[in-house]
Amino acid sequence: MQQLDATDMRILSALCRQPKASAVALAAELGLGRNTVQTRMVRLETSGALLPFEQRINPAALGFPLVSFVHIHIQQRLLQAIVEQLARIPEIVEAHGVTGSADILARVVASGAEELFRVNGQILAIDGVERADTSLSMAELIPHRTTSLMDHYLAERAARHDPEAAD
Repeated sequence: MQQLDATDMRILSALCRQPKASAVALAAELGLGRNTVQTRMVRLETSGALLPFEQRINPAALGFPLVSFVHIHIQQRLLQAIVEQLARIPEIVEAHGVTGSADILARVVASGAEELFRVNGQILAIDGVERADTSLSMAELIPHRTTSLMDHYLAERAARHDPEAAD
């Protein structure tokens, strides 16, 4: 993925503050040309810098308020087949290959404890899964965020008097 520059980050930061802003409104706020904003928005979407809309939907609103993190221990040679089967379980909303004692960290949502128990059973039934350790999320203390990263990046560039930070 291509690294974003300060102008891209300024556009994204403005979008975080005003998600429904038009390209014209963003251009006016940022002192950029409308075509510049539109061109960059298209590039941000096609490059994968903007994540899919579905990632904004809160699973709790869909009836899945219970969040857990499952550390899955597997036989490495079966990784691809295991991932394909994990992807078929709708309650697994995210999974990462990780270092440490586990091989995969999955974020699992459920309507309650019984459903989580069922999902854990599905995970354990996959050929090559050796063990699954589940931790319940008691509360989301810091929600997913990127605005603070962009603000930090832009502030550092401005402190170095980088002309691109003021684009």
